[in-house]
Amino acid sequence: MCFIECTEKNSRSVSQELSETILTMVANCSNVMNKARQPPPGVMPKGRPPSASSLDAISPVQIDPLAGMTSLSIGGSAAPHTQSMQGFPPNLGSAFSTPQSPAKAFPPLSTPNQTTAFSGIGGLSSQLPVGGLGTGSLTGIGTGALGLPAVNNDPFVQRKLGTSGLNQPTFQQSKMKPSDLSQVWPEANQHFSKEIDDEANSYFQRIYNHPPHPTMSVDEVLEMLQRFKDSTIKREREVFNCMLRNLFEEYRFFPQYPDKELHITACLFGGIIEKGLVTYMALGLALRYVLEALRKPFGSKMYYFGIAALDRFKNRLKDYPQYCQHLASISHFMQFPHHLQEYIEYGQQSRDPPVKMQGSITTPGSIALAQAQAQAQVPAKAPLAGQVSTMVTTSTTTTVAKTVTVTRPTGVSFKKDVPPSINTTNIDTLLVATDQTERIVEPPENIQEKIAFIFNNLSQSNMTQKVEELKETVKEEFMPWVSQYLVMKRVSIEPNFHSLYSNFLDTLKNPEFNKMVLNETYRNIKVLLTSDKAAANFSDRSLLKNLGHWLGMITLAKNKPILHTDLDVKSLLLEAYVKGQQELLYVVPFVAKVLESSIRSVVFRPPNPWTMAIMNVLAELHQEHDLKLNLKFEIEVLCKNLALDINELKPGNLLKDKDRLKNLDEQLSAPKKDVKQPEELPPITTTTTSTTPATNTTCTATVPPQPQYSYHDINVYSLAGLAPHITLNPTIPLFQAHPQLKQCVRQAIERAVQELVHPVVDRSIKIAMTTCEQIVRKDFALDSEESRMRIAAHHMMRNLTAGMAMITCREPLLMSISTNLKNSFASALRTASPQQREMMDQAAAQLAQDNCELACCFIQKTAVEKAGPEMDKRLATEFELRKHARQEGRRYCDPVVLTYQAERMPEQIRLKVGGVDPKQLAVYEEFARNVPGFLPTNDLSQPTGFLAQPMKQAWATDDVAQIYDKCITELEQHLHAIPPTLAMNPQAQALRSLLEVVVLSRNSRDAIAALGLLQKAVEGLLDATSGADADLLLRYRECHLLVLKALQDGRAYGSPWCNKQITRCLIECRDEYKYNVEAVELLIRNHLVNMQQYDLHLAQSMENGLNYMAVAFAMQLVKILLVDERSVAHVTEADLFHTIETLMRINAHSRGNAPEGLPQLMEVVRSNYEAMIDRAHGGPNFMMHSGISQASEYDDPPGLREKAEYLLREWVNLYHSAAAGRDSTKAFSAFVGQMHQQGILKTDDLITRFFRLCTEMCVEISYRAQAEQQHNPAANPTMIRAKCYHNLDAFVRLIALLVKHSGEATNTVTKINLLNKVLGIVVGVLLQDHDVRQSEFQQLPYHRIFIMLLLELNAPEHVLETINFQTLTAFCNTFHILRPTKAPGFVYAWLELISHRIFIARMLAHTPQQKGWPMYAQLLIDLFKYLAPFLRNVELTKPMQILYKGTLRVLLVLLHDFPEFLCDYHYGFCDVIPPNCIQLRNLILSAFPRNMRLPDPFTPNLKVSNEPGNRYNLQLINALVLYVGTQAIAHIHNKGSTPSMSTITHSAHMDIFQNLAVDLDTEGRYLFLNAIANQLRYPNSHTHYFSCTMLYLFAEANTEAIQEQITRVLLERLIVNRPHPWGLLITFIELIKNPAFKFWNHEFVHCAPEIEKLFQSVAQCCMGQKQAQQVMEGTGAS
Repeated sequence: MCFIECTEKNSRSVSQELSETILTMVANCSNVMNKARQPPPGVMPKGRPPSASSLDAISPVQIDPLAGMTSLSIGGSAAPHTQSMQGFPPNLGSAFSTPQSPAKAFPPLSTPNQTTAFSGIGGLSSQLPVGGLGTGSLTGIGTGALGLPAVNNDPFVQRKLGTSGLNQPTFQQSKMKPSDLSQVWPEANQHFSKEIDDEANSYFQRIYNHPPHPTMSVDEVLEMLQRFKDSTIKREREVFNCMLRNLFEEYRFFPQYPDKELHITACLFGGIIEKGLVTYMALGLALRYVLEALRKPFGSKMYYFGIAALDRFKNRLKDYPQYCQHLASISHFMQFPHHLQEYIEYGQQSRDPPVKMQGSITTPGSIALAQAQAQAQVPAKAPLAGQVSTMVTTSTTTTVAKTVTVTRPTGVSFKKDVPPSINTTNIDTLLVATDQTERIVEPPENIQEKIAFIFNNLSQSNMTQKVEELKETVKEEFMPWVSQYLVMKRVSIEPNFHSLYSNFLDTLKNPEFNKMVLNETYRNIKVLLTSDKAAANFSDRSLLKNLGHWLGMITLAKNKPILHTDLDVKSLLLEAYVKGQQELLYVVPFVAKVLESSIRSVVFRPPNPWTMAIMNVLAELHQEHDLKLNLKFEIEVLCKNLALDINELKPGNLLKDKDRLKNLDEQLSAPKKDVKQPEELPPITTTTTSTTPATNTTCTATVPPQPQYSYHDINVYSLAGLAPHITLNPTIPLFQAHPQLKQCVRQAIERAVQELVHPVVDRSIKIAMTTCEQIVRKDFALDSEESRMRIAAHHMMRNLTAGMAMITCREPLLMSISTNLKNSFASALRTASPQQREMMDQAAAQLAQDNCELACCFIQKTAVEKAGPEMDKRLATEFELRKHARQEGRRYCDPVVLTYQAERMPEQIRLKVGGVDPKQLAVYEEFARNVPGFLPTNDLSQPTGFLAQPMKQAWATDDVAQIYDKCITELEQHLHAIPPTLAMNPQAQALRSLLEVVVLSRNSRDAIAALGLLQKAVEGLLDATSGADADLLLRYRECHLLVLKALQDGRAYGSPWCNKQITRCLIECRDEYKYNVEAVELLIRNHLVNMQQYDLHLAQSMENGLNYMAVAFAMQLVKILLVDERSVAHVTEADLFHTIETLMRINAHSRGNAPEGLPQLMEVVRSNYEAMIDRAHGGPNFMMHSGISQASEYDDPPGLREKAEYLLREWVNLYHSAAAGRDSTKAFSAFVGQMHQQGILKTDDLITRFFRLCTEMCVEISYRAQAEQQHNPAANPTMIRAKCYHNLDAFVRLIALLVKHSGEATNTVTKINLLNKVLGIVVGVLLQDHDVRQSEFQQLPYHRIFIMLLLELNAPEHVLETINFQTLTAFCNTFHILRPTKAPGFVYAWLELISHRIFIARMLAHTPQQKGWPMYAQLLIDLFKYLAPFLRNVELTKPMQILYKGTLRVLLVLLHDFPEFLCDYHYGFCDVIPPNCIQLRNLILSAFPRNMRLPDPFTPNLKVSNEPGNRYNLQLINALVLYVGTQAIAHIHNKGSTPSMSTITHSAHMDIFQNLAVDLDTEGRYLFLNAIANQLRYPNSHTHYFSCTMLYLFAEANTEAIQEQITRVLLERLIVNRPHPWGLLITFIELIKNPAFKFWNHEFVHCAPEIEKLFQSVAQCCMGQKQAQQVMEGTGAS
């Protein structure tokens, strides 16, 4: 075989023909060799069978650029973070079609198994440290050196045979099935050159090498790949593509890799996903591979590959919630490492675990790797292979002698930026403690290595064999050492193998050894419990947890107790509680792990009293409010594992039992004798007290003396400012002897200052400036007030510069002044005696000491004064950005900082948008007060807390006080108005109490007092019952509302805060007055309740019908708000969506037992609101309603508004830029990347909030533009409108593009759900805006959004055509929800929308099978219902006249273009049109099918006004007339006749009509005759029958009053403007023409001359003048 390998290696250096022959021989030999024997395990991979790519079995995994949008129930997981949308494969549909042919046809090699020739040889041989193999050349395995194929990410190219062992022409001649990878990355079908292949393979080789050969860690390779991927150099990009393609194609051969190499490959594979080196299809494929591996049996090779890879990219799991669901559904998921289970469980909710645990992953591969590294003597400092942080621990056994090296594979930790103390489970604490204990007999080194080898290779399958090996290898005397080795170096750091080691003990069956292991476990636990519990010592905590798990497993799980003498668990918890949080961080997880095993015990499982006693202590701990969240989580997880409900545990008061806590036996600190070490104390004291006089003088020089000057005392404009403050001590002997020398002092000090001032000032400013700028920029990045930022910067700069100057100049000044003085004195007294010289030195030292402080202050202040303007220059850009934002009417905030803060910073220290936290500002105020070197000053330009004042409020600070004062005045007026007789009434007393609370709140003016007041007001309202005096009750309610509205004022606490708190009070208040329907309705009516929150609460509180009180209350509330005439206009069915849904469910499920009145109520609600609505949960309509309710949410995550504003502005700019591309597609591609970057597409909730915020901002811009027009009437309205459209149109295009591209091209559900969600949000914002602004409400922005969106989504594109009907349904639902009765301020825009030509055409003409007709009819009914009250009472003000004219125009269009539609729905329309709207009704009734021709009579323009009342049920009368008529026609047809005057008589049907005509009063009869006239339309059997009926009733009438009324009904329909229904004309002509009816003989025809003329006029118009004359004369008309 060696010969073959050598021959094969040399095949490069010979001619092509010879090379081919060699390779053929190698292939054949390989076949023979593989059959004969298998290669030794762990050295070379087995011969690879010919196989198609494993991709064959994999379905295409498409990750759409907008898969994030597929959420919204909308269907899928959030999209991966991609940097660019380009390069998205165009032909995804064919991703896995048949493989393409190779680029050339190659002649086959003469070998029976063509694949084996290249895939069976060498494998990893060149990478493994096997003697004799060189590292320079790679053996030829079909796909790339290591057997790792290249991979091209750009595209997956076909699997090519690029081996460095073959020269180019040779390997091109191998014929092999191209891999399906070429289909996944379609654009890269290139062949890589040999150089590229060689370079790619050389990198792979380095990963698997060990020193002294060249090596690279996995992280280094990943960083290099990241560089190559984005490189501008083509060669590097090709190497990247080649490496990735090889890696992916090699996947099918992974099972044949040795453990170590497989582990390294897993880390590389996981790293590629973690770093985002692959995207779209390739990412889907990579994730699929890992999933497949994890599905392999637990403990298999590929399972460990999956675990190691998954651990590498666990932090990305939150981006793939659906993937996490697949992982969680794996049968052996519960056997995954604990921390990975957590990442997966939280990942399903798109979240990271609250505590990011770094569990250890110990796989056979990681152990093998650790061993290999130990054997190669790799220094422990360089973690290899994906940060497999292995550590070779050397344990010193004797002082100098030998060192025993035990390889300890540690957990593979994959978090790069965490310090090593967290990354490795470090057993140093245990080793140190062991060194100090008494020695145990150690076996020789070779035995130790054998023991290590036994445990390294231990598995369930070879357990018995390894036990026998241990018994043979280890003598009895060495067993204590084995127990120590097992516990310390195995158990403590390998929690995944605990069950393996426990089974090992069971198989060993050595009770003595078991006892040793148990004692060793207790010893190690005690070492850790008494160790130093520093906060960062994560390693010890991890060891303790692992030992706890092990202890439980070898005691409780085996039904053996943990004895009180060994470990008192309960006392341990109590002691940890007493000692504080740090101890609890150790003890609680430890105890939890111990108790975890009790579930596997017959004896100790709950409800065992010992276990339950400890659980109760844990439950008591869990109730402690300041217990860390991760500890609470530990306790909750333990309860879950033990199948206990934490709420059902019985926590006692042990934590409050002070006596018991005082007398605990200490288990958490070192034994007392070790603590008291008196010999250690003296050195500490000596260092502080024993100082020599020399050091004393130095101290006085370095420690600054007390400041003497105030900042404002010193004038720094010139050096003369020093003179007034110079100190000259008159007692100085030199000055007493030579007073003239005093003049030298000033010059000496000034010269010293002059020399030092410039260098010190420049240096101080330079250093302080950089520090200050960075900190201020960071602290104020989200603060929109530049003035606050500037003041803070100045204070900090002043402080730092002064401090810097002080420490820089004090020493040199002291020396300089002293030297200057000595020189001056010496030159003045040239011939000084030694005594004088001594006096001069003494004087110089004292004067320097006395005036150093002054000189120092002068330099400090000079530096400070210069620093201010410099700081302003540095921050000028920041100030400008804020000013610019304010001018544009937005609030500035830095989006980059915002993203960083929101994603990286914990809540406690996270910066908030708006102002800086007062606690932080206090630091700046402190800077201002204490400038180093100067006396503390309170003489600030602002008072204490000045920076914390919220500057965003443009109003005076007393506004809150004014609001309270106004409220107090009004309450006092109400109290004065209460009659004395009622003064002692409980409600009057409650009002006085309310007034007192208002006064208290006014005085304190803080949010806590306001909250108390709000709660009192809400509870007071709920407590009021109607039993009291009616006037007092009214006043009582008014007072409480008055207080709540005062708090709701925008200048006080604002609507969002107040509504949220009021709703909370309603939800949390006591049951006895929770269900006061009048009070709740009052709060809702006054816009004081967050309806979405309250609706959810109400739905839940009904408990599916079990809570009768809540059901009755909900029914009353629904009836009052949605059914009764006095309905609250701003509350729609969307606001009580969940309540109605729950009530309907209760009604449906309680057949016959439903609460009284519920079925009827639901019937009314259903008829009102479900005409067009299918409330399938999760369906489009559910989306719309959830969108409406989410539009009123205020609690956005911090900074989301600023992010949305930034993104919207970016999109508007992109949309209007020249490079946006056709239909903005290029701009959209770029923008989706930005949305991903900002995390907007992560969850449904964020997407929804983004749309809401964008809608609000677009609307706000429109309001601002229109306000501009009011302030400046000269402004061009067209320009103003264009300004509004600039943003609105861009926003609409974004919605349209997101709808078009969400989900897969064929997935219409996602697109429709998204559209409904967005429409719901716009509707919700509109309704809220409408309620808040009332008469100030503007229709323009909403009208533009709807109309442009309608046009965008009805464009002639295939993707839109497929969803056209659902799109139209969504718009119909939207318009129905916004019907005029609900949003009267929107009515004109609404009418324009429903009458838009595109909408009408799509609804009535283009939609097949007339599916759009009923929906459009419902919208017209909505319009008629709104008009009805105005028309009925003839209240046509100017606005109503415009609306009425508009309605007539719409009907005329429908009559002209869609008469069949009016024919079909005439009945429903006539039902809601008031009887006196004759022309409106005629328009509808005149419609006839377009294939008929009818006469078109002309009538004069006369009007009659009638005003019937509304006592009768008009709909019932219409229904009755139609039903009886239909039955009559059917009856006549059954007899083989047709309706005529002779066939309609003498039947039950005609009896009903005659009785109605006779018995009804005038109003009823009028409505009844109108119902008959409504059926007189185009020629058909109905028209014929009802025409005969009308004439018969006229002929058979027993009083003239009936005949007169019939005439009126017909006549009033003929004297209005055209059109006139054909059937109406025919009936009237027959009536006046046929002598049998004696029409002209009746008195009412001649009662007045004008009436007579009217009849003659109508007759002439109907029949022509001549015929009318004959008829009138023939019947005796005068």
